[in-house]
Amino acid sequence: MSPSPIRLLRGFATVGGWTLASRVLGFGRDIMIAALLGAGPVAEAFFVAFRLPNMFRRLFAEGAFNMAFVPLFAKKLEGDGAADAKRFAEEAMAVLLTALIALTVVAQLAMPWFVLALASGFDGAGDGGRFDLAVAFSRVVFPYIVFISLAALFSGILNSFGRFSAAAAAPVLLNLILIGAMALAAGMGWDVGPALSWAVFVAGIAQLGLVVWAARRAGMSLKLRLPRLTPDVKRLVTLGVPAALAGGVMQINLLVGTQVASYFDGAVSWLWYADRLYQLPLGVVGVAIGVVLLPELSRRVRAGDAIGAGRAMNRAAEFCLMLTLPATVALIVLPGLVTAVLFEHGAFTASDTAATAAALAIYAFGLPAFVLQKVLQPAFFAREDTRTPLRCALVSMVVNVVIAVGGAPFAGYLAAAVGTTVAGWVNLVLLWRATRGLGGEVAIDARLAARWPRILAASLAMGALVLGLAEAQAALLPDWRTAGLALIVVAGAVAYAAAAAALGAFRPSEVREAMSRG
Repeated sequence: MSPSPIRLLRGFATVGGWTLASRVLGFGRDIMIAALLGAGPVAEAFFVAFRLPNMFRRLFAEGAFNMAFVPLFAKKLEGDGAADAKRFAEEAMAVLLTALIALTVVAQLAMPWFVLALASGFDGAGDGGRFDLAVAFSRVVFPYIVFISLAALFSGILNSFGRFSAAAAAPVLLNLILIGAMALAAGMGWDVGPALSWAVFVAGIAQLGLVVWAARRAGMSLKLRLPRLTPDVKRLVTLGVPAALAGGVMQINLLVGTQVASYFDGAVSWLWYADRLYQLPLGVVGVAIGVVLLPELSRRVRAGDAIGAGRAMNRAAEFCLMLTLPATVALIVLPGLVTAVLFEHGAFTASDTAATAAALAIYAFGLPAFVLQKVLQPAFFAREDTRTPLRCALVSMVVNVVIAVGGAPFAGYLAAAVGTTVAGWVNLVLLWRATRGLGGEVAIDARLAARWPRILAASLAMGALVLGLAEAQAALLPDWRTAGLALIVVAGAVAYAAAAAALGAFRPSEVREAMSRG
């Protein structure tokens, strides 16, 4: 029997809960980086180094295997049986591993050019040593792509079995290991930059180990094969290349921002910290939607259940908006307070806070678009259509480049944030228009049409309250920022829940059922 909407929401809650834990630990990690390194050259060099493998991970691993591998694997699992699905997974792993090793070897030899392609403002002259540091850190960090990309394949297998916990928990290991490495480095008097770089390498091995263990428990113990371009693998590559690019469009837009920011001292760090803040709701909601919705839609489409597919998409969109709109409003009205409380310690100064907060407010305007893309893209990927999202993504990337590069002389590093946000909305609009060719199952149903304006109204009411509380705190208790923010968050959550219930945006019973594990 196909999962009910409540069962679907439970899947979202499982992935979202683990992702929330990872993001909270990620905040702890970034708070430590900000305190130890601030927005200086070592921090910027590490951020660029860490972006390199993450860029390829989003393009080749998460994009291709969450959007192309999962439908094909699920199809074989349900149609041809576990043995044929296992053979396909082993063939895919062999080709992926070969490509990853080749890419890593090339990257090690050409790392200075890789760094320049990402941050050409790091010219090695008068830049505080950012270029040399970035090259050194990148050589240590880059092999992370091998481990984390294989982990993405095993995660796709687990998701197809409806087992979301291990794959969602793997990023927690990354943040725990990075936090531990910084604590050890600070205690032993070691340089923090190299310690972080080696910690990323170790974390990749740990994450892969976790999902391999979970896959074995699910009966999928894969063996290494010689790489062969079988018909199934060719089909995967055909679907995976455009899926990788389309799925990684936001990451590509962020990389354009890194390139622009590299010409402004401190801007790479400011955009990184701002990105980490708005990635919390995006990661918790967007990742959960993408991971759980795609296998569900793939099953519905194969079964010819258009009504069920439409219901699943509408409930996913409703879940997105229920959590994303209040987060969006809060980040728009409180960027300075949030940034100051989390990051303004040690080497991170008040001027760094102001610069980061400005970027955060701009990014926040794009948050609903980024999350809703995660709802619309699976509608195409479930039908093995990866070209339509790619076309939409390419248009949005052009928009981003024009705004970020063209606006830099006028708005400085903030042009990168504006470009990312506008591109996100352009991509969403194009995806929505393209869904007309999929039939009525993607149409907004009566329940969503009635509820989203109420969710927005409740969010705006909450925003007005927290803005007033923040202004009162700044005027009356300026030295109590941390306690003030904690109280404001609690008051905002209560106000939002009360307003949403009063307006009929959602029912408390639905939330309780969705979060239930029983």
